[in-house]
Amino acid sequence: MPSLNSKDIDALVKTTRVLVVDDDHYMRKLLRSLLLANGVKEIHEAQSGTAGLDAICAFSPDVVLLSWDMPEDSGAEFMRRVRSPETFPVPHVPVVMLTSNHSRETVMQAVRAGVNEFLCKPVSAKALYERILSIRAKPRPMIRKGDYYGPEPRKMAAPPKSAVAAPEIRQA
Repeated sequence: MPSLNSKDIDALVKTTRVLVVDDDHYMRKLLRSLLLANGVKEIHEAQSGTAGLDAICAFSPDVVLLSWDMPEDSGAEFMRRVRSPETFPVPHVPVVMLTSNHSRETVMQAVRAGVNEFLCKPVSAKALYERILSIRAKPRPMIRKGDYYGPEPRKMAAPPKSAVAAPEIRQA
C-alpha cells in the first residue's frame, strides 16, 4: 500500500463505518462522543452481542468496537460466533476489543478468539483513532490455522544488534 499523507489518513478514519457493541448505555454514549470527536460520522450501536451480530450483517461496518465484559453475551462468545466462516456471513470484520481487565490472560484469550486490536478502558480519543487507523491503513489478512480463524499475527521483529545492551557490570 502506498504511503498515505495526513489528508488521506484523516479521510480514511472519518469515512469509517463503526459499530459499537456494549451493554452499557453510558459507555456507548462515551464511545460515540469520542468517535464524533475524531470525525467519524457513521456510527451504529448494539446493546448486546446478539444485536451486534445482527447489526454486522445489516450495517456492514468497517470496524466493530466490542466490550469484552458483557454479562449475557461475552466478548469471547461474540468472537467465537463472528470468526466462524462456515456459519457467519461476515467472519472477516475487524474487531477492537475494549476491556477494563487488561490482564495477560484476558489479552491472550482475545488474541486466540481473533480480535484485531485492543483498547483498555478508560479509552481516549487518540487511542481510538490509532486503533481505527491501524485497522484501516494496514489491514492484516485473515488466516485459518487449525481451529483459529482471524487476523494474521503480527511479526515479532528482533531488535537490531546495536540496540542490544551489554550486561551491566557492577563493582562491589
